[in-house]
Amino acid sequence: MDTMLKSNPQTQQRSNHNGQETSLWSSGFGMKMEAITPFLGKYRPFMGRCCQTCTPKSWESLFHRSIMDLGFCNVILVKEESTRFRGWLVRRLCYFLWSLEQHIPTSFDASQKIMENTGVQNLLSGRVPGAAGEGQAPELVKKEVQRILGHIQTTPRPFLLRLFSWALLWFLNRLFLNVQLHKGQMKMVQKAVQEGSPLVFLSTHKSLLDGFLLPFVLFSQGLGVVRVALDSRTCSPALRALLRKLGGLFLPPEVNLSLDNSEGILARAVVRATVEELLTSGQPLLIFLEEPPGSPGPRLSALGQAWLGVVIQAVHAGIISDATLVPVAIAYDLVPDAPCNMNHDLAPLGLWTGALAVFRRLYNCWGCNRRVCVRVHLAQPFSLQEYTINARSCWDSRQTLEHLLQPIVLGECSVVPDTEKEQEWTPPTGLLLALKEEDQLLVRRLSRHVLSASVASSAVMSTAIMATLLLLKHQKGVVLSQLLGEFSWLTEETLLRGFDVGFSGQLRCLAQHTLSLLRAHVVLLRVHQGDLVVVPRPGPGLTHLARLSMELLPTFLSEAVGACAVRGLLAGRVPPEGPWELQGIELLSQNELYRQILLLLHLLPQDLLLPQPCQSSYCYCQEVLDRLIQCGLLVAEELSQQSRCPDFFLFLCRLLSPILKAFAQAATFLHLGQLPDSEVAYSEKLFQFLQACAQEEGIFECADPNLAISAVWTFKDLGVRGHITILSLTSPSAPWAARTAQGNHLVPLPNGQGGGSGGGSNILMNDRMDSFSAFLIHKGLTSPATTIPSSNTLRHCEASIGFWGTSLFPSAGVLTIHLVVQVLQEMPSPTGPQLHLSPTFATRDNQDKLEQFIRQFICS
Repeated sequence: MDTMLKSNPQTQQRSNHNGQETSLWSSGFGMKMEAITPFLGKYRPFMGRCCQTCTPKSWESLFHRSIMDLGFCNVILVKEESTRFRGWLVRRLCYFLWSLEQHIPTSFDASQKIMENTGVQNLLSGRVPGAAGEGQAPELVKKEVQRILGHIQTTPRPFLLRLFSWALLWFLNRLFLNVQLHKGQMKMVQKAVQEGSPLVFLSTHKSLLDGFLLPFVLFSQGLGVVRVALDSRTCSPALRALLRKLGGLFLPPEVNLSLDNSEGILARAVVRATVEELLTSGQPLLIFLEEPPGSPGPRLSALGQAWLGVVIQAVHAGIISDATLVPVAIAYDLVPDAPCNMNHDLAPLGLWTGALAVFRRLYNCWGCNRRVCVRVHLAQPFSLQEYTINARSCWDSRQTLEHLLQPIVLGECSVVPDTEKEQEWTPPTGLLLALKEEDQLLVRRLSRHVLSASVASSAVMSTAIMATLLLLKHQKGVVLSQLLGEFSWLTEETLLRGFDVGFSGQLRCLAQHTLSLLRAHVVLLRVHQGDLVVVPRPGPGLTHLARLSMELLPTFLSEAVGACAVRGLLAGRVPPEGPWELQGIELLSQNELYRQILLLLHLLPQDLLLPQPCQSSYCYCQEVLDRLIQCGLLVAEELSQQSRCPDFFLFLCRLLSPILKAFAQAATFLHLGQLPDSEVAYSEKLFQFLQACAQEEGIFECADPNLAISAVWTFKDLGVRGHITILSLTSPSAPWAARTAQGNHLVPLPNGQGGGSGGGSNILMNDRMDSFSAFLIHKGLTSPATTIPSSNTLRHCEASIGFWGTSLFPSAGVLTIHLVVQVLQEMPSPTGPQLHLSPTFATRDNQDKLEQFIRQFICS
């Protein structure tokens, strides 16, 4: 093999190698290859149909087969023909003329209508107990309402909108090769507009640029000015002021104050009035359901759920008869602003820093042919009212991971409970907590349902396919001709499963474009036969390839879960690190395979699986089994595995290897005894441990801070760790759900501790505190040695708490129960909540059981 290295000093070798490698990139690999189109004829699946179970009427009414053949359009391709004028001057000013011709609806100052809103008027008149208007001058409250409204929004400026759209169009054409949009998807949205209900776009969030790109795409298709719900944490005050004039919406910080706080009540009322006015006037609203890119934490956005909750509240209150929800997804070859180190909090973006970032990006793109492609996906719109009516029938009882999986991990039980998993990692905001409990559940289920639909409708980009092949099949390198063949194979497998791809064209051009985008993470080497060898760069670059490969996971998720479940079922027959050359036919029990699939579904985070709430786990198990049979990995007659395990089986198993290996290493990390510690500090230590293991074992795809956080939260749900939070007695101030967040623990305090307003209530509770402690001991929630009960355990004893209230205070009845569940409040601590190792997993034996349970699903 000719690696193009000379026998010179090391620096000269590196210089020659880099120069000759650069010539390979620029010369189109310096070899001739057959030009073929890696598609099955002209077949392109149409993505994004809405759920037929939850929204059957919308599924039929807003779709026609003819729209599948309308093809794509490049949104940022604006030429002379895009304007009403012709001539050589028009060809040079077409961007500016196009922006002048775009229709912008007349905007009126809505502040007066918001002030006249019923909820705001009740606050101004002091008719709401505890609100800001009670006991205050109406003029002062009116000024406060105006201040809060100014923080939320302002009237869009048409001239500024046209100027910004012209500048953004110019910038996007220099940043991207194209921004593709399916005309059929756009036609569905335009048909939904004609029905009269306001549009609410619910989108994924891949880049900070999404907040500009998606409104521009919708604006260019004649939908007018889209109001965008943005995160104030990512913008400086000056940038927020500019974005408000362009249609941005920001939540005031007061909305997250406690539910009985007067400023919080006023701020939430103004937010509701603002959204009601926007929806009533027919202005489209864009909400991001994912957290901003690069932010460690849950996938579902707490801010997005808050805005969606306000929309649902407006429909339930009859302010609008219905709202049309449109799932949106956006896919990039490479995310333009992806930080190299994702383990840090993103600083707010200011005007000057944003301008410098734009100029830096333009400088990097100047004369560069490595611009990326973008696909915007608009899934089939559906009725919020229809979903609300039909989805409630699909809600069933759920249990936490501690009750579902812990007894099986420890070998105490072998039967998987016949119930769904409850796992909610997104913290509730003040706007969400202000809703009824049933509406809060509706918001969470709808958010997960829409995000699942958005991800499923997103096309697979060429970089995801290339990164998956290099990471899972060819970490030691592969010749380019073989890589091109496998690229074509994986593209066809993706299309056969009903997922679209975000690219087309000749295979040679696709390979050159994709590898040039990944050139920071791959190396090209020439061999004597004239072929090239593509080698992933060893080290942290594999982590980046692993992130890209996760974009392909939804396509093969069912098969990957099934393959890992089969691996777990055969773990006792094949050594964990042994070869997969099985002798003879391996007979598998269908019930045992169902059980393994359920165990793996419970172990994997819902943020990864994104299951639709209307689909039960057992239906998903049957889907997994059907997929394994369809792809030929299992034989339906005897439900047996093929005698010789194919490479495709290993490929499917390795799709889930990064997260499973990270979980297994997190279980190993328990042996080091790093607890108690705060959650943030422990997650950082675990990430450093994953990095150390990556350097030692070469498994860099696991060294991801988001995987470390997912492992910590999964173990917390499993009962491995928990929070210790000291609580004190005080006056009722917040609902029970806000004070028993998952993972917190309740500590009954001795008599006399804990203050509170209202002497009667305080005396009552102090007199009965011993009875409450005795009740907890009797129910097994605590012990005389002050063993701390978890909130998950308490949640299953709410009925018993009601019995305790009526038995101790038979004359008080339900009023006493209401008092009991609202007198608990967190007391600030200098160090904050602390993670500790639960007594169950304090022994080395149980820690080893947890690690072995996870490793049974891992295939090397």
